[in-house]
Amino acid sequence: MSTLANQLVLAERQDVARGIRLLLGRPLITERGDPPAFELIRRRQAPLTKWFDYHCGWQLAVEPRLGYARLLKIRAVPDASRPARRPRSGKAPFDRRRYTLLCVVAAELLPVPVTTVGLLADRVVQACATDEALPPFDTASRSERMAFVDVLKLLEAYGALLTVDGVTESFADSAKAKVLYRVDATVLVRLLAAPVGPSRLAVPVEDVPLRFDELLRGTVRESRYGGADASDAQRNLRLRHSVLRRLFDDPVLHHDELGADELAYLTSPTGRQIVRRAAEQGGFVLEERADGLLLVDPDGIATDSRFPDDSATARVAALLLLEPLTAAPDGLTPEQLTVEAEELLRRFPQWAKSYQSEDGAQRLAADAVCVLGDFGLARRVGDRTVPRPAAFRYRTTVTDGPAT
Repeated sequence: MSTLANQLVLAERQDVARGIRLLLGRPLITERGDPPAFELIRRRQAPLTKWFDYHCGWQLAVEPRLGYARLLKIRAVPDASRPARRPRSGKAPFDRRRYTLLCVVAAELLPVPVTTVGLLADRVVQACATDEALPPFDTASRSERMAFVDVLKLLEAYGALLTVDGVTESFADSAKAKVLYRVDATVLVRLLAAPVGPSRLAVPVEDVPLRFDELLRGTVRESRYGGADASDAQRNLRLRHSVLRRLFDDPVLHHDELGADELAYLTSPTGRQIVRRAAEQGGFVLEERADGLLLVDPDGIATDSRFPDDSATARVAALLLLEPLTAAPDGLTPEQLTVEAEELLRRFPQWAKSYQSEDGAQRLAADAVCVLGDFGLARRVGDRTVPRPAAFRYRTTVTDGPAT
């Protein structure tokens, strides 16, 4: 093979590896939002589509003329650890009200290519008033307008809504604000990644609260894996996809989190070979340990959230609390964690000012534990927070150098 051919093959491998990690970190990439990333994915569409379909069973939709690439990631088990977040400082997760408004706003945007913030708000008011299952939407309330703005900013971040004139945040201050939008309906309809649309479940409204978990599982049910009478090929396909989905969606995979059949597949020669090849093709460093697997992205582009990270007080506290937590294999109680948090606040009085209050240490400990749980570094066992094996990667070690 010529030198030029070698260089072309190497360039394609590097592009595919980068494209895999870009899409894992941002499953929706638009040409308007990130032209270089979109161009790379458009150029390497075929190998990227093949990689995601074989290893994870995820569909990659690339629309060059419409200007977007969407990786339809499906989790076998619904997970609330990655909520939609408010764009304002603090990045608080969406509450029930904001999720409700998100669904209503998306539905009202579909038939209109262009709208204003006032017209859209009026449509939402009417939609909520005519549907008994929806609480009323009151634009006279500042808290309601703030929730509405959070929804619009999220849709802007996705590229489904483009601000032509005005500033969205101005609606929070006044319901008379003037903002003009252009709607990208093609991106809007791609936001929902569930293989079974909620409307296809056909359940009476009054039954939804009682059967919510069942209905949520129904939206991610995939027929390709068969049912109780699945063939060997279907079972093997399900095992491959379920194991690799968990590894590439949550890069820490502990063996004790897997079912017996999943663990048997992962530890088999074939399973290990597939995992290693997939990690290499994606440009990851794979750490294989007795208690599980860990994927490391040297460039840090494959994740939507990082640890360690000093962007939030709770994440800094989570890292600092790992030291006493890993020193107690049986875990710590909420009271013990609060004592550790109190010591942190005492040692650093100018830090974590929002937690410098009477119940600040308790809140800080609780928020830090949530961070550790989201990253698979700790879990609740009874009334205790217990470190997971991956947490020991961050434990401080002291080594003695040779005497001079």
